[in-house]
Amino acid sequence: MNTMYSEYSEYSDTLEAPGADLYYEVHGSGPLLLIGQSGEGDARRSAGLVGQLARDFTVVTYDRRGLSRSIVRETGRTASLARHADDVRRLLATLTDEPVRMLGCSMGAAIGLHLAVRHPGLLHTLIAHEPAAPWLLAAADRAHHLGELEHCQQVFAERGWRAALAPMVRTLGIDPEAQEREPGVTAPALGPERAANFEYFLENDFTAVRDDHLDVARLRRSPVRIVPACGRTTATHVFDYKCARELGALRGVPVVEFPGGHNGNLTHPVGYAAKMREILDADPGDSVR
Repeated sequence: MNTMYSEYSEYSDTLEAPGADLYYEVHGSGPLLLIGQSGEGDARRSAGLVGQLARDFTVVTYDRRGLSRSIVRETGRTASLARHADDVRRLLATLTDEPVRMLGCSMGAAIGLHLAVRHPGLLHTLIAHEPAAPWLLAAADRAHHLGELEHCQQVFAERGWRAALAPMVRTLGIDPEAQEREPGVTAPALGPERAANFEYFLENDFTAVRDDHLDVARLRRSPVRIVPACGRTTATHVFDYKCARELGALRGVPVVEFPGGHNGNLTHPVGYAAKMREILDADPGDSVR
């Protein structure tokens, strides 16, 4: 196996993992590029971005366990970020035996950091866009932002996922009514499947993010090329922006600014793909801003 698919591929499949069946999709040709989605996002979340990148890469997307088509077969147990990272390890093992490129967005970036520490041989480059990793923050900041996440879960438990969306988007620095978008880009529909994903995300994955931790010394030493990233319009006071800055400081590298905000991969697929190509085409010693 290798990471280069010389002919255009387009297929989906399901991988059996401990306690879950993992659905994934493959699009494009060229070096393999994995996208770890944010929030409630599944394999089809960023179709516009995938369409742009599939011209140059074999793009792999997947449903995290519990979302959409990735059915959880064990109940009563919240999957940790380490378990999610192990899911990715198993997925990549079915596709390649060489290091791959990865874009991780928010929770997807936190999963990517686990891979960089626990399974560094799997990754060539990780673009970590606004990682949901409160453990990167100083104690006071960390406690404050963990409290924000806990509040979102309390609202969800008491009033449901729709009510929890308001504090959630504030916590992440998203303004759904005022997001800039590239021409022709529209907001994704909020149907039953996405609603179910929001419920799972708030009930389970928020807990995984709150409970998560990594050894920062091992992360500092990881041989993986890690590119911290943030959105051009993301508010500087929100925790995901701060996490990107702290990751850059830990690794001694600049934070690369991408078009849009926290969800720039959805709102600016053309510009976002162009910035990704610039990063992935650059020599590891080059500075990309």
